[in-house]
Amino acid sequence: MTKPLTPTELKRLHRDRRRTTNLRLSLILDGVQKPFNVGAILRSAAAYKAETIWFVPPSATPDEPKVAKTALGCDRLLTWSQIPTGVEAVAAAKTAGYVTVAIELTSSAQPLFEIDLGPAVCLVLGHEERGVKKDTLSMVDHIGYLPQLGKVGSLNVAQAGTVALYEVARQRWSADH
Repeated sequence: MTKPLTPTELKRLHRDRRRTTNLRLSLILDGVQKPFNVGAILRSAAAYKAETIWFVPPSATPDEPKVAKTALGCDRLLTWSQIPTGVEAVAAAKTAGYVTVAIELTSSAQPLFEIDLGPAVCLVLGHEERGVKKDTLSMVDHIGYLPQLGKVGSLNVAQAGTVALYEVARQRWSADH
């Protein structure tokens, strides 16, 4: 019979996965304004062990109460900074050794699962309605999208970010085993 894991078993399960995963992961939030979206993204980023998050104005930041409320303390597990523009954020990510991948619906976007994401990835997520800024898009290495089967055209930025974080990890798990 299947039973839920105890807290100790759950810690062991995740610890073993962390030890066997060779992945560096970061995010750029290029104008994600809604605090609850940012908080949800922070929680997912912490779950996937993101190293750094760059916030491009007018993104909400972890020091805002509504962001902190949704992040449920996960903001303490992440290193973050504000950076003036998306172009500067992408340059910082590339200098830190990351391949940059914007999650955006554009004519040149590839399905995210078709992009070889490699062991060091920085995902770029954009504004809830306007997406990633054009000047930021012009600087990234890849533009990926999340293929969908239903009649909904796009996901909420926090949902899309979580799916993209999982796809990055899934590719590493497949490559490492």
